[in-house]
Amino acid sequence: MSEQKLTGETLLESLGIKALDAIDKARIHSLPKMRLEQARAAAIELRESLLSDGEAPFYRTLNLIRAPYPTKYGLLNAHKVKSPYMHLLNRLFIVQFKSPDGVKTLLFSPSDFEASLETPYFKRLTTKYGMFSPLVNSFLAPVENTVEQALEKAGITPDQIDYISYDHLHTQDVRRWLGDDSSPGFFPNAKLLVMEQEWESASALLPTQQDWYCPNGIDGLPEDKVIKLKSSVKLGEGVAFVRTPGHTEGNHSLVVHTSEGLLVSSENGVAADSYAPEHSEIPGVRDYAKATGMEVILNGNTLEDSLDQYISMVVEKTLAGPNKENPHFCNFVPSSEMSAYWGFPGLKPTFSFGELEFGRITQ
Repeated sequence: MSEQKLTGETLLESLGIKALDAIDKARIHSLPKMRLEQARAAAIELRESLLSDGEAPFYRTLNLIRAPYPTKYGLLNAHKVKSPYMHLLNRLFIVQFKSPDGVKTLLFSPSDFEASLETPYFKRLTTKYGMFSPLVNSFLAPVENTVEQALEKAGITPDQIDYISYDHLHTQDVRRWLGDDSSPGFFPNAKLLVMEQEWESASALLPTQQDWYCPNGIDGLPEDKVIKLKSSVKLGEGVAFVRTPGHTEGNHSLVVHTSEGLLVSSENGVAADSYAPEHSEIPGVRDYAKATGMEVILNGNTLEDSLDQYISMVVEKTLAGPNKENPHFCNFVPSSEMSAYWGFPGLKPTFSFGELEFGRITQ
């Protein structure tokens, strides 16, 4: 039977992808506090398991584009800064991992930011500030690399990409990468790995969700290019996707074993400060955490389920563990990280990661 005709668990088995059920089942208790503590305990167990695995052969992040984002969303209720916007620096993650079928290459968060301008939120900014103007665009949304340029810098060709994935589908249009009814994709061999719930949600949005999803961003994708995941999964040695719902119903986080420990990525939080607010130097964040007892600060533009998102962020924080350079903060590397920018004064993360690279690429 060809790979294209395989479905569900049979397809995942053929690809060497294994379900991680325990971390998901830990979140079903009816009492929120018990749900949190059981999820935390399951995250500790999964962390130990992934650390006992070998390291991913290659991990690299490259900067793509900075984009304005409301501060009231990025640091939900927890800041005292005047700037209504922060700058989020979107990054591309290139990860290689060992599978039964050899080394596979994953692109995490490959944003087609030109197509993303059709997202209603960005379209309003375009109308309000004239983001198509080169001068305004260079201020509001300066580009450091396109996906194509980032791959060239890393020495990777489009045909080497086996998988692409996003922690969730906010602002994403994947048709350029995978193709649709009218044209082939840029990555001829790649498949989209997506949580089934995220796929279903993006296909039938409510008004509260629509502002952040790119219209038609997944329309017309070839069926054999999409692999829908029902649970957290281990992709290969030292690399996993963990379901972290809340920011969206189908959110998931990338977890990679590197020489620096486990690195965890999503957009549940926008900075290292989001996961250690008690150590934050951003005005207001530490005081807010102390006053409320919040151990994480949500990225809250949609709040599809704030309780689930809170638990998810604690899971991420637990999986990541302390950073070697600054143990006050954990190894959470945001897929879109708040970054200092002269145009939005008073806002900079207390600790940030910048571009990272571990291991050697396998050609």
